[in-house]
Amino acid sequence: MGEDVTVGAALVPGRPELRTRLQDWRVRLEKEIRLNWQLYVMILPVLVGFFFFRFYPLYGLQIAFKDYNIVSGIRGSEWVGLENFFKFFEDPFFFRVVKNTVVLGFWTLVISYPLPIVFAVLLNEVKQQHGLFKRVTQSISYLPHFVAVVVIVGMIYDFFGFDGIVNQIAVALTGEKWRILGSSAWFRPLYVGSVLWQGIGWGSIIYLAALTGIPPELYEAAIVDGASRWQRIQYVTLPGLLPVISVTLILSVSSIVSVGFERAFLLQQPATYSVSDVIATYVYRRGLIKFDFSYGAAIGFFDSIVAFALVVAANYIVKRTNEDREGLW
Repeated sequence: MGEDVTVGAALVPGRPELRTRLQDWRVRLEKEIRLNWQLYVMILPVLVGFFFFRFYPLYGLQIAFKDYNIVSGIRGSEWVGLENFFKFFEDPFFFRVVKNTVVLGFWTLVISYPLPIVFAVLLNEVKQQHGLFKRVTQSISYLPHFVAVVVIVGMIYDFFGFDGIVNQIAVALTGEKWRILGSSAWFRPLYVGSVLWQGIGWGSIIYLAALTGIPPELYEAAIVDGASRWQRIQYVTLPGLLPVISVTLILSVSSIVSVGFERAFLLQQPATYSVSDVIATYVYRRGLIKFDFSYGAAIGFFDSIVAFALVVAANYIVKRTNEDREGLW
């Protein structure tokens, strides 16, 4: 015990109260680890992976402020400050990639965010005697989430390609083939539709879980008061979902500028660059294909800053408009 006090005194000299609190915290931590060491061993690989794949790569973010050279390495490369960022702002493709990213992210959010809520509410309204139908519907809606994006894009090509199923039907009905995958007008509907199809079932899980936390007595009281099914949804179900909706909305706002790379890259063609070339695909072409790593890192960092600002703004707006002033933080 004397050794522990000595260590605490060495850490915080002249502050006996703080030393005492640190010692108490240390004792509680050691007790917690001894009692639940199995759980900490289980989570250790996750923490190690999170460190190496999430925190450690942040060290390389400094190349956005350097003229990175592979031979010289990160430390040996020359600092250029904000030059790469200004270079991006003056890039002739700046407005195109930013506009495409915002438009695609906006429509994805507007369409794919509320529909899982609607789907969860509709499933919640299914009567108990139709439990088998409810379980089968949930299982079918969850399945696309576990399909890789590249497989989904391959399915899109099989359905909407020049010789795909849709064009075969079109030839049988009209005698003409439609140019869908190579058309700029069809890129956004295909992108948003595939995101919706893949995520609507999985996205509804959190809302279905929240619905189970609404007391049944509220529904019973509403029925006694003569509330219709729509009124029960309006005055019981939706208010019960509001805290979860607020949190998920705040987290989803960043997707406006964080459009997924895989889906956009696999769906786009040179003929659709005018609407499909987003920040993520532009970073890939400039940073990896043309080996301009500093420029690509600057663009990606800019995208992350805007996404973070959107999350902060959304959290502020939700707290200002929410009577309980509840947000993500």
